Order: sequence, then C-alpha cells, then structure tokens
Amino acid sequence: MFWSKSMVVQDTDIRRSRMPKSFQWQAKVAENNNSSRQNTCRNSVQGKALIADERGYVCQRADVQQGGCCHVYSPTTKHYACDTCLLNGCCAIYEYCISCCLDPEKRPLLETVLGKAAVSFSLLYSSISDHFELCLAKCRTSSQSVHHENSYRDPKAKHCYSDILPDSRKL
Repeated sequence: MFWSKSMVVQDTDIRRSRMPKSFQWQAKVAENNNSSRQNTCRNSVQGKALIADERGYVCQRADVQQGGCCHVYSPTTKHYACDTCLLNGCCAIYEYCISCCLDPEKRPLLETVLGKAAVSFSLLYSSISDHFELCLAKCRTSSQSVHHENSYRDPKAKHCYSDILPDSRKL
C-alpha cells in the first residue's frame, strides 16, 4: 500500500482536534476581592462534611450559602487548600484535591495532563469545558490510582489531580 503525506495523521493534530475548543482557566481571585462574593457557584455536591466550590474554596457543609458558594468569611473556610495532598498531587480528601487543583499555579501541570489525556481519554476530557470540571474529573478515583484493579496504590491519598502516580511499592 502506498502512503502519501496527506494520509498520515500527526499526533499533534489528534490532540488539537480532541481538546475542548473554549476551555476556561480560573483566574486567581484575591481574598478581599468583591468577585469572591458571587451569588451562585457550582460545587462538589457529594461531600458529607466538606464542600469545594468552583472558586477554590473548601468549607464545612454548614458554611455553604444558598447559591452553592462557600462562605468565605467563615473561620474554617480555606482557599486553594492542599491540606491532605502530597507533593505528587494525590490527596486523602476529595474536596481538598479539588481546591488544590483549582489553584492557578497548578495550570502548567494541568495543561500537561490535558495534553496527554487528549488521545487516551478523549471522550471524558472532550466534555470538560473549564478548570473546575477538570478538577472534579481528575480528583475522582480512577483506574490510575489502583493497583491490580482491586487495591489503591496509596489508600491514604487516592484522589489525584496529577498524572504522577502514587507509589505502588508502598503496598
């Protein structure tokens, strides 16, 4: 069979075609900025005790305001909190994983994650349109955080926003 250059699809072309067209990155929000008082927020919903909102705040469920945002002036609310996270980007608590992942300083790491994922997990990542949705998806436990399909690589830090896998040799 004869191959022409027009028939060969480049890997970079595949990545570009499967990336969301208008992905929105979160901008850093100052703690005392009026934009931190927005009326409605998407949040992590499922937490029994904690909630992470789309602005990067983690709060007690009791501190979630009517519109879904964490009350930023509550003494227990934290911004871009990585409290239970390891240096490899894996965290013990889902909501802290989301909050840490939303830190704008994590953008270069997440851009790398998106670039790698464009080919491997195209269906999942093609539906993600912004930074918050990416962090929700990455921080859920995945096949990458398990060892031999039935045990976590690190049972204490199973929610990962990074592609740096937990060390399976700890088991």
